[in-house]
Amino acid sequence: MTVELTYLAWTALICIVMWLPHVSGRGLIIGPANAAGYPDEEPDMPKWIGRSRRAHANMVENLAAFASLVLIAHVAGVANEMTALGAALFFWGKLVHTAVFILGIPYARTLAFFVAWIGMLVIFLQLIG
Repeated sequence: MTVELTYLAWTALICIVMWLPHVSGRGLIIGPANAAGYPDEEPDMPKWIGRSRRAHANMVENLAAFASLVLIAHVAGVANEMTALGAALFFWGKLVHTAVFILGIPYARTLAFFVAWIGMLVIFLQLIG
């Protein structure tokens, strides 16, 4: 498996488990039965729970573009050192982004998002170059 596909698989794993902090936090606050149900009124939650949900949504939104770029590069046979670098930038950027988003560290979150975005741009430029 290529470096890019490996990073894509690990990124998918992060996305798969990112719901855990949000759902676990809700379960701790309102109880497992209420968290599993559909309460009409959502009680106030700690800010980190909302940030966890938004971090997951952000990962879902970005994963589609990243996966598309990695798969296009793979199928087109243009995987190289630069596409591997782009995939690494995306993976590590999103990993840090997730952590600092949940922790509420504003400037680090933006910087980590930008690193991941640059990673996608690097792969895209290899595709059109």
